[in-house]
Amino acid sequence: MKPSALFIVTGDPRTSAKPAEAIRIAAGVGTWKKADVSVYLRSPAVLALSEYVDEFIDEDNFSRYFPIVGEFGRPIYVQRGAKLLGEIGDSPLKFEEIDDARLAQLAADSQYVLRF
Repeated sequence: MKPSALFIVTGDPRTSAKPAEAIRIAAGVGTWKKADVSVYLRSPAVLALSEYVDEFIDEDNFSRYFPIVGEFGRPIYVQRGAKLLGEIGDSPLKFEEIDDARLAQLAADSQYVLRF
């Protein structure tokens, strides 16, 4: 059984490079196919799902690597009811809103939890 890694991203992609870097790293780790990678976006990080990311810091990482993460066979998880979800427009990526209890279960089931 492969180890699993959960990337929890909470940074604001409008003001921080951390969310873009998290997506780049998640795509790289998942591409090796030696670990099952999941991504969870919380608070302003949900904006990373926006159709238009050209005004975000390191926007190229979102447009280049997020589609790779989307191909891992699981949705991108997002905070249920996040205030900024209404601002993402038509996201090109499949995502699933989950509550904190589901996030806790994902974290408990993961061998590695990384927070950005």
